[in-house]
Amino acid sequence: MTPLAGNIGATIGAVMEALALRQGDATWAIGPEPGLTLTYRDLASQTRRLAAFFDAKGIARGDTVAFFLHNGCQTAALFLGVMATGRTVAPLNLLSQRSQLAAVLDHCRPRLVISCSEQVPQLDAAMQDLADPPEVVVIDVDAPFAFPEPLRSTQFDLKAGPSDVALLMYTSGTTGMPKGVMLSHANLLAGARAVAGWHGLTMADRVLSSLPIYHINGQVIGTLAPFVSGGSIVAPHRFSASAWWGLVERYRCTWLNMVPTIIAYLLNASGEEKKSQPNVRFGRSASAPLPADQCRAFEERFGIPVIEGMGMTECASTVFCNPHDARRYGSPGLPCGVEAKVIGPDGRTLDTGQTGELALRGPNVMIGYLDDPVRTAEAIDAEGWLRTGDLGYRDVDGYYYVTGRLKELIIKGGENIAPREIDEALLRHPDVLEAAAFAIPHASYGQDIAVAVIAKPGAGIDAVALREWATSELGKYKTPAKIYVVDDLPKGPSGKVQRLKLVELLCEPGAR
Repeated sequence: MTPLAGNIGATIGAVMEALALRQGDATWAIGPEPGLTLTYRDLASQTRRLAAFFDAKGIARGDTVAFFLHNGCQTAALFLGVMATGRTVAPLNLLSQRSQLAAVLDHCRPRLVISCSEQVPQLDAAMQDLADPPEVVVIDVDAPFAFPEPLRSTQFDLKAGPSDVALLMYTSGTTGMPKGVMLSHANLLAGARAVAGWHGLTMADRVLSSLPIYHINGQVIGTLAPFVSGGSIVAPHRFSASAWWGLVERYRCTWLNMVPTIIAYLLNASGEEKKSQPNVRFGRSASAPLPADQCRAFEERFGIPVIEGMGMTECASTVFCNPHDARRYGSPGLPCGVEAKVIGPDGRTLDTGQTGELALRGPNVMIGYLDDPVRTAEAIDAEGWLRTGDLGYRDVDGYYYVTGRLKELIIKGGENIAPREIDEALLRHPDVLEAAAFAIPHASYGQDIAVAVIAKPGAGIDAVALREWATSELGKYKTPAKIYVVDDLPKGPSGKVQRLKLVELLCEPGAR
């Protein structure tokens, strides 16, 4: 089924203007907490108000505007609206430490930061570390309109071009300070349209997405893909396992945007039994690998097929996805909107079944990293191929499998061990809710295996018994040398575990 919006418009503003004219009264976004519903006409009106506000402030086309906000209708409207006015939007990660937030602000140099009262203290603390802090404007994310009616008629600024930078998105910084990924209007629309087309989204579809709009999944999959297809979104402030199915039923959602952490918590929600949800066509899981056993368990319990995919910030969240009619458990699927290949250390393309680094090319691949031509050149070669840093292989049917990150690979005695293999073995234990394996130093082997685990609610974990379980599942060589039982795991905004931080938190002197 062809998405309603098709390929109308070469920029976010052009698409918004066309949709406002064609289906102005159609619902665009629903905010459950304030009971707020916004139409496509409301979205266009909000954007015109925003354009007039920027003009009055002297914020010109091409300038950067950041926001530091939790989810809500106005957050989604700002995300689209800033880009539609021809400015560059820079969503700031609410999970950032003070030093990291200050570094990002210093690097992207926004003309303005839009925030809300709940987040202002955290933002003010980071601002104290800046020599020239930007202006901060505080809004109500649950208001029908966040900005005043313009004094004169304001139209969309359609002067922005497809190649202009629309989004400045900072990576989660699992291996150092975040990098500023520059994505153009063309990059974002290519990614969103690929996803919408893949899933057959139309104006009749409505997604429930609680993923933060300061992450590429929440931005492109949860917001832009419904937008370009003329559909609607339900945007709660945050994920709640106890409220999830009630929102699905109340707002008649047709698909669910999830990550593996959400799936795990829905499966283990105490006393939560799902009623029949005949409107839901599918759930989508991405941003981190989904264990096959969890995928099967979700489908069996809730009767909803899960389509696993994979995205990257540098590719506007569009890389691989499983077909609806030919899913492969354990695989993120086939290339979606991109070309893909597996390469060796020398850049040579590897054969089917051989493990190497995944490389991608397509219209959604980023312009580059802001003010960093060296790392841009390291990431993208002269032919436009992006080196992802992910390890994996392609099977005979063209499906891709991801075995880990190059920098997170455990190399024990010269043998490469994918952390995901360890994770999935421990997740099969009936008392384990989450697991994350990582490398620790070893005098003889070079590296050995450690794992951090979280117990299911009401369960206890005996590390000795769990190690015996691991030996039966993995064999002695791949059994973790150390097992840490923890209350939480360090994660990026998408829910992806930051394995390298586990070494700092658990293994360095002074760690718990």
